Amino acid sequence: MRKLILASAVALAALAPVAGHAAGGDSIFPMPPVKWSFSGPFGTYDRAAAQRGFQVFKEVCTACHSLSLVAYRNLTELGLTENQVKAIAAEYQVPDLNDEGQPIERPARLSDRFKKPFANDAAAAAANQGKAPPDLSLIVKARAGGADYTYALLVGYADYAKLSAEDKAKLDKQVQKASGDPKAKFEVTKDENFNKYFPGYKISMAAPLAADKVTYVDGTKATLEQLSADVTHFLAWASEPKLEDRKRTGVRVLLFLLVLTGLMYAVKRQVWADKH
Repeated sequence: MRKLILASAVALAALAPVAGHAAGGDSIFPMPPVKWSFSGPFGTYDRAAAQRGFQVFKEVCTACHSLSLVAYRNLTELGLTENQVKAIAAEYQVPDLNDEGQPIERPARLSDRFKKPFANDAAAAAANQGKAPPDLSLIVKARAGGADYTYALLVGYADYAKLSAEDKAKLDKQVQKASGDPKAKFEVTKDENFNKYFPGYKISMAAPLAADKVTYVDGTKATLEQLSADVTHFLAWASEPKLEDRKRTGVRVLLFLLVLTGLMYAVKRQVWADKH
């Protein structure tokens, strides 16, 4: 019986999303609340949001970031037709070898993984102030706070000069506490960008999104919040494309274990009936 209870607990844990502390847990800026359709034991991906998020990723993020663990064919899981995905893949030239073994460039196929924007990490770093942009295939799973943090980061850019005196004072106090210098001040250099939710509040990447930076195919109004939520939804799917299957399996296992537990209890009552 104890083994059954333990197995039930494991199955329930498989349904629940991995909990993580929000990045920058000591931040003076509370992260904005977001309700995701894929949260909870019965959550599922919103295909429309994920498709819009792919559009944002394709038009904005691919200039710097790779998605090396995702193949073009995987996009059919978002509701795109095979012909649509073939057309998307064909927009990119990927390296290959011809019949004579000579290097060539050819249009990408469904089986190819997303083309990287740079030939290698050195080239990526050289084009981005010495820091290669991270691959985004697992970014939502890799960051504490998951989708909430990814969304917060995208909407968290602000003009430091326009912060309230109270917020600036709080930032100064954090710097003083960390450095041990009671006179230390929080500063943002010309090569840094202020972000309320990035650990340390200073990030080298400039704000990638802004209102109306993308014109949605489905006509959705492209506010900063909408763009950020949609691309986060897409990246959440990219990080865990089998999430829905995992949850369905967990539900089936739980139902099976509940039924089995009832049967085992009934058998136990029957076997020990003459002992009571």
